[in-house]
Amino acid sequence: MKSWLLDLLQCPACRGDDSFVLGDDVLTCPGCGHTVPVVRGIPRFVKTSENYAQGFGWQWTRWRKLQVDRLSGHNLSERRFVADSRWDRDWIKGKLILDAGCGAGRFTDAAAQLGARVVACDLSAAIDACRANCEEDQGRSPDRGEVAWIQGNLLDLPLKPGMFDAVFCMGVIQHTPDPEKVMSALPAMLKPGGKLAYNFYEANPLRKFEFIKYGLRRLTPRWPAERILLLSRLLVALFFPLTWAMAKVPVLRFFVRFLPISATHNPELTLAQQYEWTLLDTFDWLNPSYEICQDHRKVAGLLEGAGLAKVGSEPGLAWAERPA
Repeated sequence: MKSWLLDLLQCPACRGDDSFVLGDDVLTCPGCGHTVPVVRGIPRFVKTSENYAQGFGWQWTRWRKLQVDRLSGHNLSERRFVADSRWDRDWIKGKLILDAGCGAGRFTDAAAQLGARVVACDLSAAIDACRANCEEDQGRSPDRGEVAWIQGNLLDLPLKPGMFDAVFCMGVIQHTPDPEKVMSALPAMLKPGGKLAYNFYEANPLRKFEFIKYGLRRLTPRWPAERILLLSRLLVALFFPLTWAMAKVPVLRFFVRFLPISATHNPELTLAQQYEWTLLDTFDWLNPSYEICQDHRKVAGLLEGAGLAKVGSEPGLAWAERPA
């Protein structure tokens, strides 16, 4: 466990000012005596009953490296991270940043590669996949920053408020049971002048016509991960050749979304990577317990109501700053 993480943690039981004391694989709050296990160097603040995202732990263990740029030979995650956050690469260097819902760490690693010091938090066992990815030596940048990990709930973060230069939550909000509560809570983590970035599933009327996907989702979130993977393999084997051909024709590309796979045909990926990424994204469609889409205009209104400045939004994205 990184020693500097202790200065950022706050006991979720008493919310006191005392810092945890690290013992043999356990954190102890000197204020109330609450203890937190430290397993494989990661403090675990999540009880089994709180973990509604166990399928994500399975998912990101299964596809641990696929979306991590330096481990899979692409630059898609860094480019998306910079584009969606609207943070300048030079600004990111040296900043303390919270990745709220890190999964396997595709954006954690991108931020670290750009020189940020990152705290990665996830509810599920995906936190272990994130650590494994971030500790790989392959392709590390000269300016790479440090990463620390916690397994925690975004609805009850065990972190002191006002400590971070930036917070991002990407691809997670729609999969929580209370997106508004998550989006309202995270700004408190920012220092004055700190920056915030969200991406999420946009509420889109076209989703009403994705009959097969949402018909399947009436059943699949309750299935074991292995059965969802089996179904995903079948669907991708059947439809990937069709979506690959349709994606090459602009007039047909629009209709790919109505087929029962989440097709990825980025030409920067090899065909094998496109196939595996499609398999991952199709599993990611069918697996989550929650899929609560957001209207970006309402998200912007929520951030303005929380007192943030420089609020902006567009479909699937929102960004803001805490006033200095």
